[in-house]
Amino acid sequence: MIQNSPEALFAEREQRFFAAEERQAAKYRWVGWLRLAFFVGSVLGCVVLFYYGRNGAGLALLISGYFIFAALIHWHNKIEYARKHQLYLGLINRRERERLRGELSDFPDGAEFQEPNHYYTADLDVFGPNSVFQVLNRAVTRLGQQRLAEWLKTPANAQEILARQEAVAELQPDLEWRQNLQARAMHHHRKTQQLPQPFLLWLRSPNFFDGKGWLVAATFLLPLLTIAAAVFWAKGHTHYPFLGLVLIQFLIAAKFTRQRDEYYEESTGMYETLRSYTDLLVHIEGRTFQSAKAKALQQQLKFDEKLASEHVRRLASIIQFLSARLNTYLNFILNHVLMWDFIWMWRLERWKKTMSGNIGQVLNTAAEFEALASLAAFQYANPGYAVPRISNQPFTFEAEDLSHPLIFNPGRKANSIAFAGAGHTVLITGSNMSGKSTFLRAVGVNMVLAFTGTAVCANRLTVFPGQVYTSMRTEDNLAENTSSFYAELKRLKILIDLTATGQPVYYFLDEILKGTNSHDRHEGAMALIRQLNHRQAAGFVSTHDLELGNMEQELPGSVQNFSFNSYFEDGQLRFDYTLRPGICQSFNASQLMRQMGIEL
Repeated sequence: MIQNSPEALFAEREQRFFAAEERQAAKYRWVGWLRLAFFVGSVLGCVVLFYYGRNGAGLALLISGYFIFAALIHWHNKIEYARKHQLYLGLINRRERERLRGELSDFPDGAEFQEPNHYYTADLDVFGPNSVFQVLNRAVTRLGQQRLAEWLKTPANAQEILARQEAVAELQPDLEWRQNLQARAMHHHRKTQQLPQPFLLWLRSPNFFDGKGWLVAATFLLPLLTIAAAVFWAKGHTHYPFLGLVLIQFLIAAKFTRQRDEYYEESTGMYETLRSYTDLLVHIEGRTFQSAKAKALQQQLKFDEKLASEHVRRLASIIQFLSARLNTYLNFILNHVLMWDFIWMWRLERWKKTMSGNIGQVLNTAAEFEALASLAAFQYANPGYAVPRISNQPFTFEAEDLSHPLIFNPGRKANSIAFAGAGHTVLITGSNMSGKSTFLRAVGVNMVLAFTGTAVCANRLTVFPGQVYTSMRTEDNLAENTSSFYAELKRLKILIDLTATGQPVYYFLDEILKGTNSHDRHEGAMALIRQLNHRQAAGFVSTHDLELGNMEQELPGSVQNFSFNSYFEDGQLRFDYTLRPGICQSFNASQLMRQMGIEL
């Protein structure tokens, strides 16, 4: 039932989690009133007891009331966390339903990961509004989203694809674990959107205490001496030893003000981020994995016989104590009596010796799990999609009922096609609006999904891994004084250089050389196809130039003709969006012009 009706399951879970959130909210309000009542009652009780001279009972109530009130606060906070967690789980399932309907406007679109002149991301809508990134991404942290974007921009090799497929297959049915991973990150989503790279670089900087053995000794001896002097003073002796020791601490703190401020500024901003990663790491460390990739990743989360979450929690604790200097009065006592900043700076440096070179690996491992969970969630939400078979035969491509995953109409048209071998070109002719460009994008997008490691929008797909390259939406650039034709030539030059390296390349060229006259377009397209025929490349070329179809005879077995056609029925232009062998036999430009009022 789950795999046959994911939308129904998501709807049921959405309703269940939102109902649980309402129950937790009611409990939260009830405990809030209990806190208030206890606070008021305790204060009044203390006032009455002290007023009537029962100081012992009043002091006992004051001390016990403090601890009870602290426990109530802790309980209240736990209820609030549970309430938010149910809320986030409800939202996660609501968003799953929105993805299935193609309602993507409120999802992160990954536009910041788009690269100018990337091989294919712009033409294939990998990032931006209504994009592949939006239907795939479930990562909450910035690093998780960044990792998924990297996978989408860089096709993996066969070994890595298979490893991801295995890990995704393990995570796919574990809906509870995946959604709880996502919900845990959402508790701190604003903080985890910060990239930790500056903090990581700072952790690798030289240690402040290196070469300052005297300061290490002073850091631990001066507080003991100062407290002893304070006790000495409290017993009626002179206060000069205490004031002298405070002055020494004041001078030391003043001498190293810049370094103390740097430690504070660099570390405190990461506190909430580290707390959120602790939640993620605990969740990852608590599961037993079977797939090789997931197990290897989990093994990267252990250092010095301790789990990474323990190290990160310890760092978060150190940073929290370092942040205690916020209050001016408290800061004076802590730093001029207890050498507070120096103690926690020293502890931070001890932590750095163990983890400064490993914390980046820890955060990246968490990001990789988020990316894998995203692929698994996409695969789970689309049970009709196929997990592609990775072939070791060069340029094998066999697709059965393949369609575009960003077309959410249940009646979307699917097509099948197969070819194999380097130098193979599928030449597609067709009338305007018949589906040529959409088909090229459908094949390209599904290749990107396959090489990322997840399911594809097809009943079956077998594919040999390679680099995807497109030239489909070339436009003029006034700032660079570049025409659309020259922009296309620049894209084709990149393709020629790329295929000259010998790496496998799949190319997708839409309306090839459309910006020049028919003779040059015809000659240039034929020359390019002949050149690519001798390279480690294969791909698709769409064109209105029927004469290019003659290349099927010139290069038999290397060039295949396919077409999309249109027809008129009851005075209306209609399309069946069906890929057929052979050259297109119907064109509609004149009919379309007549419909627009152009007299031919």
